[in-house]
Amino acid sequence: MTLNLRVGIGYDVHAFEEGRPLVLGGVTVPFERGLAGHSDADVLVHAVMDAIVGALREGDIGRLFPDTDPAYAGISSIALLERVAALVDERGFRLVDVDAVVICEQPKLAPYRDAMRAAMAEALGVGPERVGVKATTTERLGFTGRGEGIAAQAVALLEHGGD
Repeated sequence: MTLNLRVGIGYDVHAFEEGRPLVLGGVTVPFERGLAGHSDADVLVHAVMDAIVGALREGDIGRLFPDTDPAYAGISSIALLERVAALVDERGFRLVDVDAVVICEQPKLAPYRDAMRAAMAEALGVGPERVGVKATTTERLGFTGRGEGIAAQAVALLEHGGD
């Protein structure tokens, strides 16, 4: 039996910005600052999308959803994740698993983890058991440690239906 698997990795960073809501994994997290970006700046969903798009060998999300296009100004990243899920289907793949880590000192994300998993799983058309989310700090080192922004990393595993 030949396995037809593809792995992709994603990474994204956004700086904090006053006056914006903080959206992570499709969930609005109560915090005094949000993230700067052309869309809703959901750094977690962006990393997940980049991992999936990478596994599809479609480049990156900047190619699919350029920040120079006014159509994506303020758009929900969950809506973009739904488009990525449709692309997975169009290319004859299925999502086997995705796992992600959010890197920040604040806010604490554990209370929102399951809601993030559920929101992204719904957008991807899979059960939440196929979406992993965790958070870590950098022990106050680097830009995330200084509270300047949030980073996220993700890995995705896709399986092709046949070749």
